[in-house]
Amino acid sequence: MASDTFDTLIVDRADGIVTVTMNRPHRKNAANSVMWDELLHVFREIGASSLDRVLVLTGADGDFCSGADVGGMDETSSARSSEPRPHQLAAMRNITDICLALNRLPQPTIAKIRGVAVGAGMNMALSCDLLVADETARFSEIFARRGLSIDFGGSFLLPRRVGIHKAKELALLADIIGAEEANEIGLLNRLVAAEELDGVVGDWARRLADGPPIALAMTKRLLNNSMNVTLEEALDDEGLSQTVNFSTADTAEAMRAFMEKRPPEFHGN
Repeated sequence: MASDTFDTLIVDRADGIVTVTMNRPHRKNAANSVMWDELLHVFREIGASSLDRVLVLTGADGDFCSGADVGGMDETSSARSSEPRPHQLAAMRNITDICLALNRLPQPTIAKIRGVAVGAGMNMALSCDLLVADETARFSEIFARRGLSIDFGGSFLLPRRVGIHKAKELALLADIIGAEEANEIGLLNRLVAAEELDGVVGDWARRLADGPPIALAMTKRLLNNSMNVTLEEALDDEGLSQTVNFSTADTAEAMRAFMEKRPPEFHGN
């Protein structure tokens, strides 16, 4: 599979910023089996790259992602109709791998959200470090309406974002909420006007791509682990991380830049 050639994704790279656009607009970017495989591939590819400094995840033509495409057979099914279907648990373990690959990325990640972000699409957004949406965004843990329970990490991610009781309300009632309510309950980092979304996300992505990759990865890991460790363990982890940072050329460059009153140039080493 070529690095930037996919059937259901558009992958653009520019100066350390990699933008992954889910591209099935006729299905509101619902993820079929091909998209799941391609997302896993590209997330793992980004995680192994020293050139990709920040990920922006978004959707094509005015929607983020309407979740898994459970509405009948996808476009590739007819070509495989004689093949046995995978066991459901095996299929869900593939979803597990994709969720973990996104959450484990050392690079900072931004979800740029227009239109619908529901089901696995909502939880894919929650898997990103920063969520920026415009006023057209709509969110739902829609699983119960489909006779399903929450997945793609939602049972873990949602309570940490909005608290356990609000998470239960969203997951059990499966209501669709607008961008303003999503912002009020803490789902978003920033709610902006539609015409400002590209600019705000572009500015944040540029700032993150220009930052110190090792230090940002360390900070991201510390924060991700923060609810699973004691204060003493967190302090020990911070000490180990700072010890690593002080051995890097980037930290030395930051000190020189501070003394010379200029912006630092970080190279991730």
